[in-house]
Amino acid sequence: MSDNTNIEVIVPEDQLMARIDELADRLAPRLTDDWTVVSILIGATPFTSDLMKALARRDIHPMLDVIWLESYRDARESSGRVVVRADLSRQVKDRGVLLLDDVFDTGRTLDFAKHHLLAKGAKEVITCTLTQKPWAPRGEKGVDFCAFDSPGRYLVGYGMDDAGKYRGLPYIGALD
Repeated sequence: MSDNTNIEVIVPEDQLMARIDELADRLAPRLTDDWTVVSILIGATPFTSDLMKALARRDIHPMLDVIWLESYRDARESSGRVVVRADLSRQVKDRGVLLLDDVFDTGRTLDFAKHHLLAKGAKEVITCTLTQKPWAPRGEKGVDFCAFDSPGRYLVGYGMDDAGKYRGLPYIGALD
């Protein structure tokens, strides 16, 4: 018996790829001149990779960097505190930044990262997430771009994990 039999598929792989392609169409007009994509590790890694490929197919080639932020550790709920585990390796001063994350939940991590990048001199920070929870902030406190609204369940797959497991699943699934 497979270890992931209790995972319900929420977004299959083909729908993920189609939506990321649509997202690239929406983002491409904004990403002119000097832009850097900053991926929040670890969960946004597959999303970042596929979005970067979709942008490249549109002849958009931003620089790529990562920041490793942690607020969950191996728990299913945020600790309420964001910790920088590893910072950027490139300058973002006077550049636009497209900030990518996997799940927009409380908004705490994305807000922390956005202010961190602006403090480093980014001229603009656009936020983009793969999913957002039903209770996530909307409007001015919300995310600028999002691929999927997700159910209020614990998500795994496509970079998202449960205590380090299931990140490699090619779909978004939910655990209860």
